[in-house]
Amino acid sequence: MDFGYSGFDTGFGLFGVMFTIAFVCILGAIIVMVVKNIATWNKNNNSPRLTVEAKVISKRTAVSHHHNSMSSTRYYVTFQVDSGDRMELPVSGSEYGMLAEGDVGKLSFQGTRYLSFERR
Repeated sequence: MDFGYSGFDTGFGLFGVMFTIAFVCILGAIIVMVVKNIATWNKNNNSPRLTVEAKVISKRTAVSHHHNSMSSTRYYVTFQVDSGDRMELPVSGSEYGMLAEGDVGKLSFQGTRYLSFERR
C-alpha cells in the first residue's frame, strides 16, 4: 500500500473552508429572515381586524442603498390611539403621501399590517 501523493488533493484548503463558512452563514441568515417573515405574516393573518380612533403622530422613511447604485424606500407612520398607546406601521408610498402629522380619524389594522385610515 502506497500512502504517498496520488495527484488528487482531497483537502479544501483555507479558501475552501472560508468559502464554506461564509456560504453557511449567508444561507442561515436567509433562512432566519424567511422564517421570521412567515411568522409575522401568519401572526397578522390570525390577528383580528381592528378599527380605532387614532391620530397621526409622526412619519418617517427608511432608505436602503444597494450595491448596484439602486435604492429602495420604506414608509412608516406612527399612530396614537385613544388609550395613549402608539404604534408604528409600514404603509405604501401613496398612503404615506396622503397622511399628514396631526390627522385624526379611524385607523384600521390587523396585527402589524396597516389596512386604512379614514380622516375625520
